[in-house]
Amino acid sequence: MDSSTLYYSLDLVSGSGLTLSSEQKAALQTSLVILKRNNKFNRVLFWGKILGIKGDYFIAQGVSEDEMTDKKSLYSFNCVDWHLLPPATEAMLAEVSATAKGRFVGDPSHEYEHTEIRRQGEGDEAVEEEVVVKVKEEKRLASTVHTIDKEVSVVPRGAFIKSPHGLVQTNRSFEGLSSLEASKLSYFLHFTEPQKLKKKSILELADLNPSIDFLDPLSEDIPKGQGPWARALCARSIFGHGFISTGSWSLQFERGSTVCVIRSMLWLGLTSFHVPMTPQHGYIYMGDGLKNLDLPFML
Repeated sequence: MDSSTLYYSLDLVSGSGLTLSSEQKAALQTSLVILKRNNKFNRVLFWGKILGIKGDYFIAQGVSEDEMTDKKSLYSFNCVDWHLLPPATEAMLAEVSATAKGRFVGDPSHEYEHTEIRRQGEGDEAVEEEVVVKVKEEKRLASTVHTIDKEVSVVPRGAFIKSPHGLVQTNRSFEGLSSLEASKLSYFLHFTEPQKLKKKSILELADLNPSIDFLDPLSEDIPKGQGPWARALCARSIFGHGFISTGSWSLQFERGSTVCVIRSMLWLGLTSFHVPMTPQHGYIYMGDGLKNLDLPFML
């Protein structure tokens, strides 16, 4: 969520229990302005918070020219002092996935250890030996932020435009989705490089506007189940707060149907919001940084 509307945005997602103390809000309001000025970012986003055993990581992102690719992630323990996270590479993601398990500790210098059996030599002279692989929590933090952004970052359709040169920027003429559009997952998009769009046929692409339909919609995500758990959640939410769609995502209207709130069932703690007929939108993550691998059994 944009740091310039932090107080307002946090209030919109407070129904999910995602909130910060008054001291943390005040510190963020000041430090993010300084962060933007010192690093010459075009925008600064408050990404959220990852809970640790000894301490919590507050995450911010600085955006430069391209809104989707020119991002730098930073973390803080006190919402005042910010430290740059290393960029997540494919090698880092693979290393972290194999080594780091369980809850975050809350110490960037903490090392996770993993023992691998590697084969040295060839033929009859080959020898197997145990190798201890160590990964620091700072790398795990960078990988987790990158993965969550890649898998569940959400924006409404039309909020960003893509130029003929491939540059992605905010759409200044975006005035928000209608209430009817906001009730459909097909009008919300993954804010990351598209995967399924490349597999569409020419006939399917003919109905799309290349300047705004350059991302994958949430409606195509798997799983899309409607099992007993999903139906129970749907019924409870319909009678409690409004409309909800279940599967990988939960879409719900709150505050008298004035705010559309979308929650990820894959990364519990990721909440996106949009106020229909206004350009107000954003997302935030507050959780333990662990993927919900039980999702297929919940649907």
